[in-house]
Amino acid sequence: MANDQEREFSRRDFVQSAVSGAALAAVPMAVFAAASPNDADKAAVLAQIPKMHAANIKRLQEWIALPSIAAENRNYPQGPEHMAKLAQDAGFTGVKLIPTSGKPGVFGKIDAGASTTMAIYFMYDVKQFVPEEWSSPPLEARLVQKEGLGTVCMGRGAVNQKGPENSFLSALMAFKAAGKKLPVNLVLVCEGEEEIASPHFQEVVRNPEVMAELKKCVGVFMPEAGQDRDGGVQVSLGAKGVVELELISSGEKWGRGPAHDVHSSLEAQVDSPTWHLVQALNTLVEKDGHTPAVEGFFEKAKPLSAAQEQMIKEHAAKTPESTAMKALGVQHWVHDKSWVDSLILLESRPTINIEGLVAGYTGPGGKTVLPHKAVAKIDMRLVPDMTATDTLAKLKAHLAKHGFGDIEVNMSGGYNPTQTDPNSKLIKTQLATYRKLGLDPQLWPRSAGSWPGYVFTDAPLSLAAGHFGLGHGTGAHAPDEYYLIESTNPKLQGLDGAVASFVEYLYALG
Repeated sequence: MANDQEREFSRRDFVQSAVSGAALAAVPMAVFAAASPNDADKAAVLAQIPKMHAANIKRLQEWIALPSIAAENRNYPQGPEHMAKLAQDAGFTGVKLIPTSGKPGVFGKIDAGASTTMAIYFMYDVKQFVPEEWSSPPLEARLVQKEGLGTVCMGRGAVNQKGPENSFLSALMAFKAAGKKLPVNLVLVCEGEEEIASPHFQEVVRNPEVMAELKKCVGVFMPEAGQDRDGGVQVSLGAKGVVELELISSGEKWGRGPAHDVHSSLEAQVDSPTWHLVQALNTLVEKDGHTPAVEGFFEKAKPLSAAQEQMIKEHAAKTPESTAMKALGVQHWVHDKSWVDSLILLESRPTINIEGLVAGYTGPGGKTVLPHKAVAKIDMRLVPDMTATDTLAKLKAHLAKHGFGDIEVNMSGGYNPTQTDPNSKLIKTQLATYRKLGLDPQLWPRSAGSWPGYVFTDAPLSLAAGHFGLGHGTGAHAPDEYYLIESTNPKLQGLDGAVASFVEYLYALG
């Protein structure tokens, strides 16, 4: 879930205070003038961060070495049990595993006697990986040098989401080490199926004990490594929803084609379930191979407002198009759109994407078979006011209408999009905190990626939701995923700076 944006940030603008330059670089000392009794407490907390540096790295490395992968049923119950132990070590009380029909959630709270209560969303699962694709073993979490950045921790889950989450937990541990109370109360809600589109997360949130605590909250946020490689940050006002599913074409269901793989010479007299699936997929998009063609797909898609389009234009003006293209490895935007228009599409367009397509034999050499089954992995990204339920129904109706009603449609997970008011206290606090730390944050209409924030933003909770955190990392879902530890780039914060940013944010929320 990390988004890479581009803006400049000078380390000279960051906070030094009691941290001797280790966790934070300097802002004007007026930031820490005796404006409130919290200032001395904050300085004491920040002073703990460099002392805990090695332990904070070790904790991240140990967490990466224990991957919970819902898609592979890997490390359950070890993964949630480890998450619960991390929460307890950070000071959460009443920590427990919340059972679901799938993988369990983890719940805990910190009652600091504060007037404000904030919900924290964590995920403890990670994506699958192929070790051979990595330059460093994905579970060893080695510290490696990366040109132009410094020392990074490389491993599966390093930035999505264990690095940022570990930094937030490290901030809580700094409060414990300093003997200081948190300025806010916290409610932790964590799931283990985010990487398979959160099919059972509603069961965690709807647990009576969890729901009772969440109703006390003024908002929810997810820790992130929010700085792009140029040091800038964006504050997203929402995220697209998602539907993940399989489309399966088989001779058995179709009633045509073979019930088992047969010799490819029989293509002359036997129907092919694989071609049947390809033809079905081809109906899902227009002739451009891109625009969704499912009937009614766009009818609930809410257009961007003038204010949202202005956010995009301001971002485009400050962000080199060439940098984005290089990072993505592309030479053209879809339909050869301009930089601004491509970003407007990114924010406003719901999509139908083929994640994977498998049939028959795909190993070395040839194997002359006519497969009896073909499978496509699909995801559909949704914008407000689309819903996962309605979009799935439209897809099924489309397939049936076009003669593909036999194709199995198996939804594995998904959820609705989110949107938060830019005038909410949560968003205003995030913006103010970044500015206090010397940055110029950009408002962004929504993340093109997805997270199950709808369980918080929809009724009955209707909470403001957002992401926050300094630090840098990238490679989510890809080989060589990393999280920055020791920054040699003056625009970027390493581990200690990321931890300190959460301390600052907690005080701002309070």
